[in-house]
Amino acid sequence: MRVVLVEDDRAMQQELARTVSALSGGRVVLVSEAARPAIEWLAEHPDGWDLAIVDMFLKEGHGFDVLRQCRRAMALPHQKAVMLSNYARDQVGRYAHALGADRFFDKSFDLDELVAYCKSLSAELAGRGREGAPS
Repeated sequence: MRVVLVEDDRAMQQELARTVSALSGGRVVLVSEAARPAIEWLAEHPDGWDLAIVDMFLKEGHGFDVLRQCRRAMALPHQKAVMLSNYARDQVGRYAHALGADRFFDKSFDLDELVAYCKSLSAELAGRGREGAPS
């Protein structure tokens, strides 16, 4: 499973990268702390990722802009995008879903759910023969 990780907190980046790397076939193909580099990469590599994990607030730009680009750039039917935030009010989650997020996770309370989601998606992709797909 090829993961785009858009997160500005270095400790969270490292933790998520370790989680992805621990999955069978899991690898991070992009780490970005800001929206623009992620948006540009997604536009240039529409079939180079399976899951985008996007923080809402970034060093520069906003995770909602990255989510929009994920939806525009999706070239494969299995691609998923999820949003993370410490600002997890109901309306924020609804807005993320409206922009195309498959799931919304509260960083403070839902990280175990995010890990379970990643494991499930990785297993699903492996079952479809997408594990380790070239980028």
